[in-house]
Amino acid sequence: MHTPHIRTSRRTLLALIGASVVAAPLLTTQLATATPVSASGLGDPAKKEIAMKLVSSAENSSLDWKAQYGYIEDIGDGRGYTAGIIGFCSGTGDMLDLVELYTQRKPGNVLAKYLPALREVDGTDSHDGLDPDYPRDWEEAAEDSAFQQAQNDERDRVYFDPAVSQGKADGIGTLGQFAYYDAIVMHGDGDDATSFRNIRKRALARAQPPAQGGDEVAYLNAFLDARVWAMKQEEAHSDTSRVDTAQRVFLENGNLNLDPPLDWKVYGDSYHIG
Repeated sequence: MHTPHIRTSRRTLLALIGASVVAAPLLTTQLATATPVSASGLGDPAKKEIAMKLVSSAENSSLDWKAQYGYIEDIGDGRGYTAGIIGFCSGTGDMLDLVELYTQRKPGNVLAKYLPALREVDGTDSHDGLDPDYPRDWEEAAEDSAFQQAQNDERDRVYFDPAVSQGKADGIGTLGQFAYYDAIVMHGDGDDATSFRNIRKRALARAQPPAQGGDEVAYLNAFLDARVWAMKQEEAHSDTSRVDTAQRVFLENGNLNLDPPLDWKVYGDSYHIG
């Protein structure tokens, strides 16, 4: 069961009172062309699995991230429908990209007929052309392994691979790469002050990453401080426990490689990976 007030979304609000706002572009710089990450750091399959569980604990209150392919609801955050393993949103473009990819791979799928509507509602919280059957059809598509693979691939292309690539460029290890990934998942990488690139920029103003001769722990503390600041700028993100009682705990324990066993809390709930 998904809890709307717990499942937080990751981007600047797209709908303001009395105003229409266009979705912030995601990963529009060189990060957008990041190549698939190598099997080291967070790219190691075992560590990637840990990353998926950590994010799912925060996004879905569950470690079973693979059970989230069929998740879909409007959580009232101005982004339309939020769905799938990483919270693809009808109002922010990444859901449109996902359904386009799925349709390229499997023409005539149950979601293909919604592509015109998804293009129309992009940048808004509207359900025009989607209701009443879109949630039901999403859940049906989620039973298809081709749609599951499309979700995996879009997650990696837009969020995971760019985060890990930037982390490696900055000389930070597995935990730091995860901190980057979790930030991109929640905030995207647009031009707004709370986007990933600007969280990183805020951290760089306070500390140097290892690639620039800095201390990794000091830099990661600066990054997490900047992340907490960004989360507090939006009511939907104001509970910062996914940093305070998770990532910060691993950092304070010196677990820069994100090695299990791992124990953490999100929203007061305890989780364990052995």
